[in-house]
Amino acid sequence: MDLLHIDVDIDMMKGKPGKEDLLHSRNVLRKQRNWERQLAAKKSKRKEEKQRRKLNREQESAGATGSPQFTKRVMKAITKERLAEAQRTGLKLCVDLSMTDCMSDKISVCLMQEVGRLAGQLRRMYGSNKKAARPFHLFLTELQEDSRLYRECVRMNEGFLNYKIDITEESCLDLFPPEKLVYLSPDAEEALETVDADKVYVLGGLVDESIQKKLSFSRARELNICTVRLPIDEYMVKKNNTKNFHSKILAVNQVLDILLTFCDTGSWIDALQAWFPQGKGYVVTQDESSAKSAT
Repeated sequence: MDLLHIDVDIDMMKGKPGKEDLLHSRNVLRKQRNWERQLAAKKSKRKEEKQRRKLNREQESAGATGSPQFTKRVMKAITKERLAEAQRTGLKLCVDLSMTDCMSDKISVCLMQEVGRLAGQLRRMYGSNKKAARPFHLFLTELQEDSRLYRECVRMNEGFLNYKIDITEESCLDLFPPEKLVYLSPDAEEALETVDADKVYVLGGLVDESIQKKLSFSRARELNICTVRLPIDEYMVKKNNTKNFHSKILAVNQVLDILLTFCDTGSWIDALQAWFPQGKGYVVTQDESSAKSAT
């Protein structure tokens, strides 16, 4: 009887792949590598596109502001140098803090609230001056180190002792000759027409809600220095409101904002329109003659 003869491939018996299997494996490997390369290329393209969009945004931002982009450290250094230059050559503005004891005859809790509000106004005032293209050389005069206001400024205003401001216990008369001093008071008869680089402007450091009638005007008379007012009557008219409330008394930071804008633009209309609070009951008019007749 003949036996059935089966020819078995030795490679198959040893478990080794044949030529077809090897070819298939190489094809799979090649496809895998191609897929990985395509995936890496897509990731790289997305990354490049993201960087390109970021660069475009930065360039558009720089173009919109008209100035290059700086790091926070560089901007801080630029601001510091600008304030230092203002202390050498800038327009001078004093905040007369001799009248803080006159702010209120209320109980101590209310007095501390008013002192706290004034400390906040001084902080905002310094913040506006820091941002200004041409900041003022600021002075805080007659600020006693043992006063409530000084302690509140240190407590409330971070970095107060490092402010680029001249803080002194002396009076503005101790620092400057009286003929150079100009006291801004809402009760003055003469309007401020322009800001003179040879003059030193003085603001009364009082919380606007607590100002007693003609207190800053009386203080200027006491010092025997001239007074002016912001030209509110010349460029603004009363606006009807439900409370029939109209006030020309402003906080020190609001006055500084108006002066800074006027110095930049040369326009009282622009300055008052930008910074005079709407709640005071006045609006800017383009017709100067109608403003004068309406007040």
